[in-house]
Amino acid sequence: MKLARRAVVAAAAIALAAPAAATTATAAAAAAARNTAGAMPAVIKVTATIPVGAAPVAAATNPKTNTIYVANQDDGTVSVIRGRTRKVVATVALGAAPTGVAVNPRTNTIYVSSNGGVAVISGRTRRVVATIPAGGTAIAVNPRTNTIYASDATSGTVSVASGRTRKVVATIPVGIAPAGLAVNPRTNKIYVAIQGTREDKDNTVAVISGRTRKVVATITVGPAPAAVAVNPRTNTIYVANDFDGTLSVIRGRTSKVVATIPSFAAPAGVAVNPRTSTVYVTNEAANTVSVISGRTNKVVATVPVGILPRGVAVNRKTSTVYVTNFGDNTVSVLRPRASGPMQ
Repeated sequence: MKLARRAVVAAAAIALAAPAAATTATAAAAAAARNTAGAMPAVIKVTATIPVGAAPVAAATNPKTNTIYVANQDDGTVSVIRGRTRKVVATVALGAAPTGVAVNPRTNTIYVSSNGGVAVISGRTRRVVATIPAGGTAIAVNPRTNTIYASDATSGTVSVASGRTRKVVATIPVGIAPAGLAVNPRTNKIYVAIQGTREDKDNTVAVISGRTRKVVATITVGPAPAAVAVNPRTNTIYVANDFDGTLSVIRGRTSKVVATIPSFAAPAGVAVNPRTSTVYVTNEAANTVSVISGRTNKVVATVPVGILPRGVAVNRKTSTVYVTNFGDNTVSVLRPRASGPMQ
């Protein structure tokens, strides 16, 4: 399973003095250097590091309130960060190990996937107000339709829940071990990374119609796709493929891969700033974040962050990036040095 493999990677990466870890770090650094060769100098930097809970695995932002929510897997909490002060202002106890987090900024509601279902948190009171019995692997929200989508690696399904009633309204079979997922609210389509297993590889992205709640396309990507992000402005989908260290770029209109960007180091998370068409990928094996121009599909910067960076989220209004560092219980805050799109 994916989580078991992550635990092995974590143990190896934390033992920094071990020769094997040093070799891995050197190889990852060399790959990152090759990928950014000839690119412009670094245009983004870490401006703050925020301590959070144990093993932060995912993050999401509410651009309307400038608030960031971080799912901490090992202590079963969500850290609430005020974007202006970059400080944790609340910690919400879940009673289960969270695996993902998503925000509906229109309703100021936060949804957290876990092995105990989907916790519904009020952004106003910062309290759990309901629990939806849905999948516990990853989660996404369509704010336009107020619909929640939760993948479940165990059952191979995606649960569809109404944000209004907080009830599951459909369960969609998608394939073996669905992982990350993302929504394009403009087209009302949902993109689900299907990992499969080592013995029964899938390596696809399932495309779900939000209207019919059916899989309408299957797209072949790289091995072990782990995370998905969508740029709704350009209708472009980005898929981080863990095993071969690539990023698949999909055109939403045709449901076809139009580019494959290489040389990442165990990419675990991906996020997009639709205003600047900039893509951010966490490199878990290299402790860095790659910055990609959505216009050229080229890496323009590689930024060192904390240990085992996994989740990543962007506040599109402030262009601030938040990276969850699973190995040292922190969140790295990244800010561009200049506004405007990466070239």
